[in-house]
Amino acid sequence: MSTLLILNDPPYGTERSFNGLRMAKALAAANDEVTVFLMADAVSCAKHGQKVPEGFYNLELMLKAVLRKGQVLLCGTCMDARGITDTDVIEGARRSSMKELADETLAADKVLVF
Repeated sequence: MSTLLILNDPPYGTERSFNGLRMAKALAAANDEVTVFLMADAVSCAKHGQKVPEGFYNLELMLKAVLRKGQVLLCGTCMDARGITDTDVIEGARRSSMKELADETLAADKVLVF
């Protein structure tokens, strides 16, 4: 089985992206093929060097866990609109496009949107 998760919300301030990544990690642990597509404010989830208060969740670390078994794609237009460059994101995550999102959507068995 393959699952595409589309995240839209910022990394902090709401828990939607956090919960989406919790689901992605659980699916990857169950040997599902997982693709996470970050768009809108969610592209900031993949910014490297995040520093959060002790005991607070860290979406950079959660994405790195997903990357061990899946892929993380970022909307290139959304990155550009927020001034995020390819060198600003964690290793393994990569710039993508709406065309690739469409292809991933058609190929996935399930699509979840957060």
